[in-house]
Amino acid sequence: MTIRAPAPSPAEAVFPALGTTAVLLVTDPKALPAAEGVLRAELAAVDLACSRFRPDSELTRVNLNAGRPTTVSERFAEALQAALRAARLTDGAVDPTVGRAMSALGYDRTFAALRPEDARPLPAAVPAPGWRRIVFDPRSRRLRLPPYTHLDLGATAKALTADRAARRAAEAAGCGVLVSLGGDLAVAGPAPDGGWRIALADDHARPAAEHGPAVAVTGGALATSGIRVRTWHRAGRTLHHIVDPATGEPATPVWRTVTVAAATCVDANTASTAAVVLGDRAADWLRGAALPARLVGLDGRLVCLGGWPPDSASATSATEVASGDPR
Repeated sequence: MTIRAPAPSPAEAVFPALGTTAVLLVTDPKALPAAEGVLRAELAAVDLACSRFRPDSELTRVNLNAGRPTTVSERFAEALQAALRAARLTDGAVDPTVGRAMSALGYDRTFAALRPEDARPLPAAVPAPGWRRIVFDPRSRRLRLPPYTHLDLGATAKALTADRAARRAAEAAGCGVLVSLGGDLAVAGPAPDGGWRIALADDHARPAAEHGPAVAVTGGALATSGIRVRTWHRAGRTLHHIVDPATGEPATPVWRTVTVAAATCVDANTASTAAVVLGDRAADWLRGAALPARLVGLDGRLVCLGGWPPDSASATSATEVASGDPR
């Protein structure tokens, strides 16, 4: 997704964060410093709590303690609860216990440091241990992972940060705010006239076509998950970063990208990631969730669900309106 600024253009800050790009827009230019301070503080906090790649992160400590009880911080507990809720809502299609599977595939360092061509053989894939085996007491914040289990909170933690940062930045700035973290986007406060215009594309970091598909967002959140951008080669195979917990392998490619709208970025991200994992079963699952969604197949076939508007330029789109209000 790419943000197309409305007229008059809001103030903007763009900088690298969490291995991707953070984009902040505010409707009042004078409020940008306050909003940016909030966003940077939220990003620093979630990185220290949930990074798989920092030896000093809380997640690293938790993973090293797998099999033994440990007490976690409030920030980590919030991220863990978001991940467990995502697992419950998707019946395990999105599962935080895929950490070891991610590392086994070679994604054991930041994506920028990943070997794009890796000749090492792939170890045999092993299903994720499963989120139901996690023991966690939210009141005491006591956590026990199954032995040899590593958590990966990346997707839901990033979306949770977009939600938190947008809400807190809007409160601090007293104006409309948009926060985008690598395709996970949340808005808060009064939207500009006509809404925030979001261009849809496979790669959020590349300029979108001027007359390509776009939507206007006035509230809530959008998230896009896809298999085209974060890919690498290992042992002659093309791998991507969305793992099917049932197999420990990258999800079978069916959808190039999936974009979902929801009340929160966590819910949007949960649904878009689950759809990639579910593959051929994604459309039926999304109909049941009654969430607006746009799915692009490997061949460019477009499927719009839950009231998502069709791309006007697409001659092959299939548009459906599911019953029920979006969650």
